[in-house]
Amino acid sequence: MFIVTLKFADKSKAPQHMEGHNAWIKRGFDDGVFQLVGSLQPNAGGAILVHGIAREDLEIRVKDDPFVAEGVVSADILEIAPGRVDERLSFLKA
Repeated sequence: MFIVTLKFADKSKAPQHMEGHNAWIKRGFDDGVFQLVGSLQPNAGGAILVHGIAREDLEIRVKDDPFVAEGVVSADILEIAPGRVDERLSFLKA
């Protein structure tokens, strides 16, 4: 399981790459690897909960985000090995 943080580096370029970034997020959900996407507060960027993908493949996927490729955000990948989870999230231990 991973948490990807996307922290703004150059917000001024965000509007011209927003459509591609949103399509990239949609692909992550369509592929079944993005579980949650949300904003870092206050207006600092975004975060993604990712599951069901190898780190190497996730690194490639993150580099394909137009926001990352164009320097709108800087990305950081945090890897988590779940030890104890609420039963509603038991799929994360797999």
